[in-house]
Amino acid sequence: MATEYLTAPMPGVFYRRPDPDDPPFVEVGDDVSEGETVALVGVMKNFHDVTASSSGTVSEILVDDEAEIEAGQELIELTTDD
Repeated sequence: MATEYLTAPMPGVFYRRPDPDDPPFVEVGDDVSEGETVALVGVMKNFHDVTASSSGTVSEILVDDEAEIEAGQELIELTTDD
C-alpha cells in the first residue's frame, strides 16, 4: 500500500461537488479509478477538474468544500496498491 496526494493544479476555490444540489464527487472510503474526476477548482467562473492520478481509495479529504486553495496544495489523500 502506498499513499498519494492529489494536489491543486492552480490557486482558486475547491469544490467537492459539481453543483450545490449534487452529492460530492467522492467521500472517504470511496474507490476511484485513474483519471476519474474527484473535485473541481474554480478560478474566475471557470472550473478545472481534479482527477485521480492512480486508482485507489480516498483515505482523507484535506480541504473543506469552497475553501480557497493555493497551487500545489494537497487536497485529497489516496491509498493505492502500488
